[in-house]
Amino acid sequence: MIEAAPGVAFGGGGLALIAGPCVIESEDHALMLAREILARAGRPYVFKASFDKANRSTINSYRGPGIKEGLRILAEVKRQTGLAVLTDIHTPDQAAPAAEVADILQIPAFLCRQTDLLVEAARTGRIVNIKKGQFLAPNDFRHAAEKVAASGNHRIILTERGSSFGYNNLVVDMRSLAIMREWGWPVVFDATHSVQLPGAAGTASGGAPEFIEPLSRGAVAVGIEGIFVEVHDNPPAALSDGSNSLHLDGLAGFWRRMQSLHDSVNSLSRFHVQPT
Repeated sequence: MIEAAPGVAFGGGGLALIAGPCVIESEDHALMLAREILARAGRPYVFKASFDKANRSTINSYRGPGIKEGLRILAEVKRQTGLAVLTDIHTPDQAAPAAEVADILQIPAFLCRQTDLLVEAARTGRIVNIKKGQFLAPNDFRHAAEKVAASGNHRIILTERGSSFGYNNLVVDMRSLAIMREWGWPVVFDATHSVQLPGAAGTASGGAPEFIEPLSRGAVAVGIEGIFVEVHDNPPAALSDGSNSLHLDGLAGFWRRMQSLHDSVNSLSRFHVQPT
């Protein structure tokens, strides 16, 4: 079990929520979403938002407020709500300053093999959430986690976010969740990036949010420790990843159903009898 904050743990039989906008749009917007998500989902809940999106489709795409202003906003979210926070880092030099605020440092999927980035994130002592690259087989992904563990940090979370399936499409292989769980680190399912259609909108990525819940049901049934969802109050107006975000109004019902399914899966597991 890995504790992100008092009462917020990954593992130990519970199901944790990581949720928030793809990118910080403003201080007021981040605070509003943090409070609204908490009101709808309760705890255990980690607020997520990026201070920079370094892998946007075009040079003109909005990237975020930058590390200095972004971390100031995340610190304010923590102060006013008491929530644990997660944010991406893209370069090794961002690890230490981000760790002063963030409870969880996230390694983006495209960067999951970058040794220097993984090592510097590990050295902070913060939880390191590594997203599995769209180009990696699940067994190959273990090497990324071992780079963090070899640096002395075993506070590792592994996140599945879909695999490339031809051009402009992703597919989720539920076997990867079961494979990754065998390694002993908590596994999270990224329900919204898994329904992304990379580059499908020409100058941006598209998405198929109608599949967020069906895929999440499958992931919870496998036996994961957390769900990651990007949530927005107005997805069509979102400055990043709106096409694959979960609408804020749909969060409460979605999370209630995921928790109910998780409880049912746990109950079945307790009464499962191995064949003799």
